[in-house]
Amino acid sequence: MEDLIDGRCGWCGTDPLYAKYHDEEWGRPVADDGTLFEFLVLESAQAGLSWITVLRKREGYRRAFCGFDAARVARMTDGDVERLMQCEGIVRNRLKIRATIANARLFLEVAAQYGSFRDYVLSFMPDRRPIRNSFRSLSEIPASSPQSDAMSRDMKRRGFKFFGTTICYAFLQAAGFVDDHLEGCRCRTGSCR
Repeated sequence: MEDLIDGRCGWCGTDPLYAKYHDEEWGRPVADDGTLFEFLVLESAQAGLSWITVLRKREGYRRAFCGFDAARVARMTDGDVERLMQCEGIVRNRLKIRATIANARLFLEVAAQYGSFRDYVLSFMPDRRPIRNSFRSLSEIPASSPQSDAMSRDMKRRGFKFFGTTICYAFLQAAGFVDDHLEGCRCRTGSCR
C-alpha cells in the first residue's frame, strides 16, 4: 500500500466514498456526543471486518439505529433485535446488534457521569487535548496506543462490547482525538478543511 495516493493517506486508496470520508471526517475533532455515538456504533460494528464494509453500510445503520440517537437505541428491545436481524442494510450479527443496544445504555451512563462522552474520552488524553502525530509512513501508524489501551480497559470494565484497544484507537482517530494524517497528506496541510 502506498503511503500517499493523490495527496491523501494511502489507506483510503482511490475509492470515492473512502476518499470523501478521509477528506471530510477522519481525524477532525468531534465535539458533539451524537456524532461520537455514531462513531462508537460504526467502529464496534467493524470488529473483524474492513472499515470500507461498514462505511458502505453507514446509511443502513443510521436507519436501523434511530439516526444514532443513543437514548432511542438504549430503549430497544428483544423484538427490535429480531427485526434488525432481518435488516439487509447492516451487519446482521446478533451479538453486535445486542452490543449496540447495551453500549448505548452505557454510553448514556458515561455521558451523565462525565458531563459528556467527549469529556470522558478527553480524560484519557494527555492534558485533556487531542494528540497530533507526525508520521511519514503508514507503517508507522500504530494499531493501538497507551490511551486506547486505558480507554478500552475502562470501557470493558464498564461492560462495553466490541471495543478492544484496536477498535478504540480507530475510534480515537475517526473522531479526531488522534490525528494520524501523514506528513504530506492534503488534510494535514489544511487543503481538505
